[in-house]
Amino acid sequence: MSRQLSVIGTGVIGNGWIARALARGWDVVAFDPAPEAPARTRAFVDNAWASLTRQGLAEGASPARLTFVDSLEAAVAGADLIQENVPERLDLKREILAALDAAAAPEVLIGSSTSGFKPSDLQRDCAKAPGRVIVAHPFNPVYLLPLVELVGGEATRPAEVERAAALYRELEMRPLVVRREIEGHIADRLMEALWREALHLVNDGVATTEEVDAAVVYGCGLRWSLMGTFLTFHLAGGEAGMRHMLEQFGPALKLPWTKLEAPELTEELIDRVVDGCEHQAAGRSVSELDRRRDDFLVELLDLVQKYWPEAEGLEGRI
Repeated sequence: MSRQLSVIGTGVIGNGWIARALARGWDVVAFDPAPEAPARTRAFVDNAWASLTRQGLAEGASPARLTFVDSLEAAVAGADLIQENVPERLDLKREILAALDAAAAPEVLIGSSTSGFKPSDLQRDCAKAPGRVIVAHPFNPVYLLPLVELVGGEATRPAEVERAAALYRELEMRPLVVRREIEGHIADRLMEALWREALHLVNDGVATTEEVDAAVVYGCGLRWSLMGTFLTFHLAGGEAGMRHMLEQFGPALKLPWTKLEAPELTEELIDRVVDGCEHQAAGRSVSELDRRRDDFLVELLDLVQKYWPEAEGLEGRI
């Protein structure tokens, strides 16, 4: 059975959803008022398609199954799932989501790609079926990274989240249902903590942007890509596991090792960060770096999937 994803807003995240759905053999109908949006999206899909082909395309997958339309109403007609990706402004998202709720059939789920807003706030102006408006927060590049955080709001029934999880699984994503709504959900709160600490290290002259990235790329990031935070620390306790790890290293939590409040973004700090990133880019364009990242992720995903718990028969574990 052919599925249709309706995509509202075609920036980096919206285009990522489009590329993923096309690769999984879905039809995609997109709306974006920017005149250059169709050309920009088709160039994005063309750039991603080689990596998606290496990863493996579904039967019938084709960039030709993308259609642009000129209104929200036309975009949601016939949709199995709607994905909203407008800029991260609460007033704008509420306006667009209310319009989508009014236009779409009441049983069609509407996922918002918001990285920080709570679904109850997003549902506020929806009059027809507010509970079907949920957070469905992916990670860049959406067409390769499988995680999507699903968060229901005050009006959302558990069955609606379950139905959403099933649909996103059809897109070969790994839904993570967040137990209760909170700003930033789960992953962005973790990334934000690391980001703030990284800015302090650069601001205080402890490290350059390249040196901070090296600490992740050649160290903790390699372990995190398979085991995450808690299981990695479980191993740090030796045969006694997490209990011994907490007994041994728990007191360090009282030490001033982190500065979780973000530093002020002075012009000097901005220049350090920008100059550092330009040095790391070494003249390579963003599209070149995108392709390099994608090549890496395709190979990495092929490797780590062999070690994910389900490969050991541990379904439902992480």
